[in-house]
Amino acid sequence: MNESPLNNFPLSVLDLVPISEGATVSESLANSVSLAQHAEGLGYQRFWLAEHHNMPNIASAATTLLMGHIAGNTQKIRVGSGGVMLPNHSPLIVAEQFGTLAHLYPNRIDMGLGRAPGTDPMTAQAIRSDRMTAAQHFPYEIEKIEKFLSDDNGGVQVRAYIAEGVSVPMYILGSSTDSAYLAAAKGLPYVFASHFAPAQFMDAIEIYRKNFNSSGATKTPYVMACVNVIAADTNEHAQYLSTTLKQVFMSIITGNLRKMPPPVENMDALWSPYHAEAANKMLTYSFIGDKPTIKTQLEEFIAKTNIDELMVVSHIYDHQERLKSYQLLAELV
Repeated sequence: MNESPLNNFPLSVLDLVPISEGATVSESLANSVSLAQHAEGLGYQRFWLAEHHNMPNIASAATTLLMGHIAGNTQKIRVGSGGVMLPNHSPLIVAEQFGTLAHLYPNRIDMGLGRAPGTDPMTAQAIRSDRMTAAQHFPYEIEKIEKFLSDDNGGVQVRAYIAEGVSVPMYILGSSTDSAYLAAAKGLPYVFASHFAPAQFMDAIEIYRKNFNSSGATKTPYVMACVNVIAADTNEHAQYLSTTLKQVFMSIITGNLRKMPPPVENMDALWSPYHAEAANKMLTYSFIGDKPTIKTQLEEFIAKTNIDELMVVSHIYDHQERLKSYQLLAELV
């Protein structure tokens, strides 16, 4: 009998700290801690937090602060950024923040870096007025962070002393082929946002592997794919829970952002055929169903893509249902 590619496959969590309708920010932050502790107990490898701004349904804007909070309330799971959107920040400050985290929680901190602002253009301008220049200089900004983290900074005038020589693995995030070339050239692990930007996923990971520089920080290509997973006891209940995810994506498409809504019985009453088609394209890499269904879907996905790690995000309205979804997925592995 052929062994399932899911056996002992590395699983991780991406948490946007969603704010559900009827819930407070404090409750959402507490739910994030609860999920991290749950994931740690289930054997998930990482718990990453995503940086977003000016969004009423996401409470992870201060990403590194939340990383410290999660790491302080867990014991061994790796905690990281999925990611820190580098054009919003000074490389020196990023190095100092991650260096501090690495001293507080040794060998548990990951640094995922992205080029996008994680928000709308007006908010991005409010965050950093030179954001367009910073985005264009993304590769050089990464080099600055690498220099600040190195243990060979003698003779330079500006140093991030608290970050020098610390162990903080770096990951390049992407949603297009541009970042694939950069991750390959630097020999760094590559994390693709296929949970909302599936169009260039296959091309990007092929480019990354083909052009990978084995003399870089990582000796062999390492691909992490972020996907949506909603698991439940039955396919029917999983599909019902998934209507929250579909409403979230409809709100992105229409620009009518709102707190994470409860599931509904019939999406056709809420969206037009156009919105349904657009959302379903964005949700190409979404795995929804009971355990046998999820198992079949993920086995096919892993066999097709040959990825090295699966990072899972689950937009589920009820927190207990969300915890159960991650548990059912872990039971497959």
